[in-house]
Amino acid sequence: MRNLYLGLKFAFSYFSILPVRFKNSDDLSSKDILGSMLLFFPFVGVILGILVVGLFHILEPLSWYGAVISAVTYMMLYGFLHSEAVMDVADAIYASHSGKDAYKVIKDPTVGAMGVLWAGSFLLLKTSGIVFLLMHHLFVEFISVLIISRLTLLMLFYTQSFKSSFATQLKSSLTPKYLWSAFLLFGIIGFSLTSIHFLFLLAVGLVLGLFITLFIKSKIGFINGDVLGTTLESVEILLFVMVALFWL
Repeated sequence: MRNLYLGLKFAFSYFSILPVRFKNSDDLSSKDILGSMLLFFPFVGVILGILVVGLFHILEPLSWYGAVISAVTYMMLYGFLHSEAVMDVADAIYASHSGKDAYKVIKDPTVGAMGVLWAGSFLLLKTSGIVFLLMHHLFVEFISVLIISRLTLLMLFYTQSFKSSFATQLKSSLTPKYLWSAFLLFGIIGFSLTSIHFLFLLAVGLVLGLFITLFIKSKIGFINGDVLGTTLESVEILLFVMVALFWL
């Protein structure tokens, strides 16, 4: 039970900027704690989604401006962690076209022009998608997408190999028990929110996530945390578009 509690805290500590404290005696490298962290990864999406929807309810009198503030707040709440990954992956892809070492480029702390342009485009698309959903009160659909994008990453952790020691460590910690528990628990939550539509969006999200990850791998030759972050951003943007089309 303590490992589950520490895993829950670690999930919020690693995947969000919400304040979480640990004791010096807490061993966060434990396999059970890392497995629990991944189990609760989709829960981070649920809480961030609820916070964003709550903020929009407060700012709704500001109309679209309140929706924009709420949308940007979502990305701020996870510290733009996945948005930063888009920059690195875009730079690595363009570097690979000219024969450069994509891995060296992706680990370089500096950012190229293409990385900035792609990240800016992703931020614009993502902000627009969230604003649309909030303005049309598609709140449960919004939270469902946040769950699905994170379940997609769990699937990728379980099925793919990584050129990253930490990602490999997480993969070894994601036993079938944690993986299927996450899909069952958050599948039930998602189904309770949007019924059969959640299952359809989940299936689409899993397929999109696998395709995007393998496409990036075909370009740069490996998968690491930045590739997964880029996949999460891409899946959320595409699912926001799908939800918007369904609404229309």
